[in-house]
Amino acid sequence: MTCGLAVARQVRRQPGGLALFDLSRHLTWSELEERTNRLANVLIDRFGVRPGDRVALLCPNRTEVVEVLAAVHKAAGVYVGLNFRMVDNDLDGALGNAEPTVLLGAGELAEAGTDLARRHGIPWVDLDGAGSGGYEALLAAASPAMPATAYVPAPDDDACIVYTSGTTGRPKGVLFSHAAMMQHATVACLEYEIGADSRYLIQIPHNSSVNITMAPCLVSGAAIGFSDNRGFDPDRFADVVAAERVTHTFLVPTQLMRVLDRGSQVRERTGSLTTLGYGSSPISPDRLRLLVELFGPIFIQLYGMAEIASIGTLLRKHDHVAALGDRPELLRSAGQPSIAVTVRVVDDRGDDVGPGERGEVVFKGPHVMSGYYRDPDRTAEVLVDGWMHSGDIAEVDESGYVSIVDRLKHLIIRGGQNIAPTDIENVLYRHPSVLEVAVVGAPDPEWGERVVAVVSTRPGTTVTGTELLELAAADLPRFTRPEEVHLVESLPKNAVGKIDKAAVRRRFWGEDRQV
Repeated sequence: MTCGLAVARQVRRQPGGLALFDLSRHLTWSELEERTNRLANVLIDRFGVRPGDRVALLCPNRTEVVEVLAAVHKAAGVYVGLNFRMVDNDLDGALGNAEPTVLLGAGELAEAGTDLARRHGIPWVDLDGAGSGGYEALLAAASPAMPATAYVPAPDDDACIVYTSGTTGRPKGVLFSHAAMMQHATVACLEYEIGADSRYLIQIPHNSSVNITMAPCLVSGAAIGFSDNRGFDPDRFADVVAAERVTHTFLVPTQLMRVLDRGSQVRERTGSLTTLGYGSSPISPDRLRLLVELFGPIFIQLYGMAEIASIGTLLRKHDHVAALGDRPELLRSAGQPSIAVTVRVVDDRGDDVGPGERGEVVFKGPHVMSGYYRDPDRTAEVLVDGWMHSGDIAEVDESGYVSIVDRLKHLIIRGGQNIAPTDIENVLYRHPSVLEVAVVGAPDPEWGERVVAVVSTRPGTTVTGTELLELAAADLPRFTRPEEVHLVESLPKNAVGKIDKAAVRRRFWGEDRQV
């Protein structure tokens, strides 16, 4: 099974059912089948794509993303979805690594896309282009019959490459097989409660959603929707949910904080939501409690990493309900292991730590990546004897609930002692004026590093650095308290929308600091 064949299966099950949507476009499964067949034939006949060739896509969130994914698999190719917000260095690094046969992209990115394609000696196809070389014209001229190559891929063949954002021009290409994608799709459907009647809105960058959203929806027959993730606006989000009767979505914590800031005004328009996933970075337990109280038991926290298709543990809906009752500590947890995934917390020797002790999270399961594409050295650093090493420091309790302390590389080492920034951030988030906070280590001549908090506030509110230092002093041991608070208009974000701690640290260490 591939994403391409999943579309063909849904045509037999629900030909007139909704497959894709946004505020201006709706496609049935029959329409999606024909368009993906035509595109697959374009890739094969016009651009010479052969089994195993890579095909890259550069665009913001839009419905054509699913068309390209399914068509590439029908052509027996390997899908490479790029985040258009990656810097030029990273885009060049990704294309240099993947060596795609053709690059497709949005008209608004045509200047950058054509330059990128030219540098790598490949054709550019404009999704919005006019004339015979434009996307729609190419589809119209192609055969609507499914190509024979749709049945070529074997389960262990390469299916997609997901590029993580980097800072060195060498982003890592996380490679998945068709078997891993389908196994993960099954897990996501079960854990995330995705069925044929679901309407899933993709609100994060599409390249991060191939496994956790698109493949599960194609397998189950759920409708897939797209919303622009640029400049997330909670009111616009609520309008899309209301207009399209969205049942499922996923937001990162920075987006959830903006939703919470609008409170009941968003809640009134999002009553169709039955499942709201969140994850990819820490979230304050106090803010999470407010969200659950406002929206009800619709939340599922996902914890993982791109290399395991993002699902390693889950804090499920019933866990959030229990947390509002007699188990408040669960809101500090990332939940219990997902179906089909083995999760351990280990010490430096690779032995399991005891309850309450700290160690590194490692994963093993059928949807772990095949490796970093064409990068055996970096693969060997993190994938050891089948165990994927996360670089995350965590504790685990007797019931298997995993609580993430922080990223190993984010730990502040002060006077030889490790300080977890997340512990400090959770305290500062208790102040009602705080919208976002990043705690980092800054150079200190005596202690090695000092603790610094960089904070942005909610619109229309104010807070002083002294107030936040006093809040921290009331709840934190002296050695871990911030020594400085810097108030800023906004915190830098990476290509996925998470707070970019590397950029925050460079403010204090300079460009030469390894982050």
